[in-house]
Amino acid sequence: MNTVLYGVEIALAVVLIVVFLLQAKGGGLSGIFGGGFAASTFRTKRGIEKTLFRLSIILTVIFVICCALSVKLY
Repeated sequence: MNTVLYGVEIALAVVLIVVFLLQAKGGGLSGIFGGGFAASTFRTKRGIEKTLFRLSIILTVIFVICCALSVKLY
């Protein structure tokens, strides 16, 4: 049982990394030092960006639940 749960955790971790990297935009370090005009304007998430954002939240919750189960069963 623990082996299956560990496999699920590893798979979720890899998928989460991919989803987070797909969300990253080419902002670089400009946001740390004040950014530019584009960084200071308000914009809403649309389309695939919104889907990736929601997917990352759902996958993170599932990952935390799997980790808690892993600790509980250990």
